[in-house]
Amino acid sequence: MTVPVLTRRVVRGATALRGGRFWRPTPFFVVGGLFWLVMTLAYWRVPMCCDFGQHAAVVERLRASLLHPRHPMADLPGAGSPYYSPYAVAEGAFARLTGLAGWEVVKLAGPLNLLVLLTGLNRFVRGLTSRQWAPVLALLAMTLLWGTRTAWWSGYLGLMSMTGNLGYPSTCAIGLAFWAWAWTGRLRPGGSWWGYAGLGALVGVILLIHPISSVAAVIGVAGIGLARGAGKCATNPHSAAPGTLARWTAAGLAATAVTLVWPYYDVLSLVGDTRVDAIHQQLYTDLPGRFWLALIGLPVLWRRFRRDRLDPLALMFALDVLVVAYGWATGHYTYGRIMGLALVPLQFSLAIALAAPRPWTWPRRALGAITAAGAALGFLTVQGGAVVPWGLPQPLMWPTYTWAAQHVPPGDVVLTNDSRAARSLPGFGPNLLAPPWPDPSLDERERQRRLASVRAYLSPGSTRSERTAIARRYGVHWLLLDKNQRLPAEAVVVAWSPRTGEVLARVNGGSPRLR
Repeated sequence: MTVPVLTRRVVRGATALRGGRFWRPTPFFVVGGLFWLVMTLAYWRVPMCCDFGQHAAVVERLRASLLHPRHPMADLPGAGSPYYSPYAVAEGAFARLTGLAGWEVVKLAGPLNLLVLLTGLNRFVRGLTSRQWAPVLALLAMTLLWGTRTAWWSGYLGLMSMTGNLGYPSTCAIGLAFWAWAWTGRLRPGGSWWGYAGLGALVGVILLIHPISSVAAVIGVAGIGLARGAGKCATNPHSAAPGTLARWTAAGLAATAVTLVWPYYDVLSLVGDTRVDAIHQQLYTDLPGRFWLALIGLPVLWRRFRRDRLDPLALMFALDVLVVAYGWATGHYTYGRIMGLALVPLQFSLAIALAAPRPWTWPRRALGAITAAGAALGFLTVQGGAVVPWGLPQPLMWPTYTWAAQHVPPGDVVLTNDSRAARSLPGFGPNLLAPPWPDPSLDERERQRRLASVRAYLSPGSTRSERTAIARRYGVHWLLLDKNQRLPAEAVVVAWSPRTGEVLARVNGGSPRLR
């Protein structure tokens, strides 16, 4: 009998110190790390804009009272506001511990959310394919292949939109959705009960953080779970353990339990709430201009579907399209918020196809050329200005309102009908007489009455007694007027903006902030 001789491989140079084994970064580690750094700087470059002030205001109210926060933008009770999610409460606790302002916490949240997003993307794509360059190409497709018209909205992950929304709860929720999809792909029929329950708990957290993103997250979990489970049954009928359905039931119960025990708001109260549908109607306008570059991946996704009728990306895309179509057909336009995630199957299937090892056939070379041209077009027309500060269309650069906020004590009520001021000032601590957006914690009829009072106060025909009555009724101490609005005789100018010409004035005994 011959005894095999074991030989040790001879190693030379620096590798000899580690026995020939050394860590080699993956392509995504390098590209993703550079992307994280560049987009963090790009996000920090853009001033407070759009919904940033709303999210900063949420942190300010939690910093003032973590257990019983007031309404995010008005001097009213805040019980029942869906803005008080686990994500926001964590931010509020961090602000209380560090003493940071709300807007500073939201700025710091951007790179952390981006880290969750990038790691989740990598895990999800690596669960679909072993091709090392697939996550890199998926990242590029997700951020560049949109359209040639700007699509700027919370939950949209083009480069340009990221400069404004990296610090929003929606970005964290989408990153967690990627993690949930990767988790689903690793589950096995008859596997650990804890694995299914943990997945359900994660989905419940996503639902609390950003309810509309959770719709797409659940669609992804369902599509991947169906594809994995049915595929196992087709190849080995005995692999489907009798307890698989029970395990998925446990996952659903875990998600339900997480949402129901959350004390700050009742997620079930959002079901059927149509107050924000009108705001989201614009999501359904100019769809070809905003999204047509993503359709480059449609032939690839169709081929995946032809090859496997239960392909997870194909199932996800079909279900997402159905939900978006439902929103359009019924007038529940809020469901259009998942359009950004509805593009992911197109973008990721394209990335996986292009990451195939060489040699490439001529159809694949043509697909690569078309994709490169589409990415370049998207970069030059819409996305590139996010990271190139000259020569390309730039992100929204709203004027800052620190010049006004530094005079208004936190909690004081400001009256204004300027859209940018109303969406920015509460992020520094002041309240508004009339919040610009509906919120379940405030009866919509009361919000409309307050908006009517703002219009009455600012009307050129209003009298001093009428203005005084409104100011006393709502505790208004400050006015923020644009350069074309008349300054009431009883108002005292405190500050003005050289950039916009807006004026801050105090009324009804208002006192400037002590510094």
